[in-house]
Amino acid sequence: MSQQGDRKYRTITAFQRRINPVLRRLPFQTVLETVGRVSGQPRRTPVGGRRVGDSFWLVSEYGDRSQYVRNIRANPSVRVRINGRWHTGTAHPLPEDDPKARLRKLPRMNSMVVRAFGKDLLTIRVDLNT
Repeated sequence: MSQQGDRKYRTITAFQRRINPVLRRLPFQTVLETVGRVSGQPRRTPVGGRRVGDSFWLVSEYGDRSQYVRNIRANPSVRVRINGRWHTGTAHPLPEDDPKARLRKLPRMNSMVVRAFGKDLLTIRVDLNT
């Protein structure tokens, strides 16, 4: 990653560290819960995505640099809070999927932010247990 890209990443993640604790408390906010790969503790991240049938789709704006993607790679068992209700599932990073095409099928506001600020986009599919 270039110096400019690295600076952008640090700026965005610093902002997210401040805003995410507020967002994840909002009852309407979709939240992805992973298991910390080092701590073993639950890690909750506000995300934008969409449920389609028995799957939940999202796009990570920093791909494998995102902490929740690293946690998923270590332990794919996750929970997703959608419309205030928790669902268990198994997350699958899909590097073969076209994340820009996927973003066109996901909520518009979140997709705009991910496209504007993201680098190394990565599609994630969570197969929900029903």
